[in-house]
Amino acid sequence: MKKLRKEDIKQEVFDLYDDYAHNRLDRRGFMEKLSAYAVGGLTVPALLGFIMPNYKDTLQVQPDDPRLTSEYIEYDSPKGGGKIKGLLSRPKGNQGKLPGIVVVHENRGLNPHIEDVARRAAFEGFISLAPDALTPLGGYPGTDDEGRTMQAKRDREEMLQDFIAAFEYLKSHPECSGKVGVVGFCFGGWVSNMMAVRVPDLMAAVPFYGGQAAAEEVPNINAPLLLHFAGNDKRVNEGWPAYAAALQENNKEYSAHLYPDVNHGFHNDSTPRYDYEAARLAWERTIDFFRKKLR
Repeated sequence: MKKLRKEDIKQEVFDLYDDYAHNRLDRRGFMEKLSAYAVGGLTVPALLGFIMPNYKDTLQVQPDDPRLTSEYIEYDSPKGGGKIKGLLSRPKGNQGKLPGIVVVHENRGLNPHIEDVARRAAFEGFISLAPDALTPLGGYPGTDDEGRTMQAKRDREEMLQDFIAAFEYLKSHPECSGKVGVVGFCFGGWVSNMMAVRVPDLMAAVPFYGGQAAAEEVPNINAPLLLHFAGNDKRVNEGWPAYAAALQENNKEYSAHLYPDVNHGFHNDSTPRYDYEAARLAWERTIDFFRKKLR
């Protein structure tokens, strides 16, 4: 059987996966609907294997990269009644204080891809902290399917408070300059928008395809925003016009980019939703933005 390419997969399959990945479709329903696209010698297992994450072969910065110091730390959870685990990364041998970036995962806990993104941020000259909101339930369980199930059991507001606590931890870290921003993906994009609302001294926020804050919350935003949207992501994009209007009405600093013909999750290089050019450009814009706002 020939190797599958993204071009071989109908857009409806990506839309199905988006529904499944965001708990709008259970696994049984997902498999049943997916079977409709297993035609012409294309099997359901082949489709499933192609669209599910592949972390092993897609890491851009290895966990033991000698250029970085990466370690797991713990900080207090203000609502969970315990500790939150996070990956703290920074350039090795750095002599001065670094600006900080909180890296917020999707709706499945701190998986290998988000740890990789955090190391990428450190490689660019920042001190990054990527918390795991699943810590109170035992931490990321090793698969995204289990991670989504676990994260659905946590209260969203409590998780937001845990990421705000990560901001406070990073801001006061002895190797941090005290200037801290946040970047997040999907659920993490919503967290990034909400941290801009809730954290007065947040210096910058970069939501990737994240849910927006309500219009009445926008006046509380102090941080400049850089927002990334996927052209095919109707679910998230439908909330953007109202958010943009509220940002404009309240004279907030923001810039937004829509990447045409790409799917929700286009920055995640562990799945075929990944789009190299859009991801590269969005990440370049993100790092440039943080360099301007945090230094």
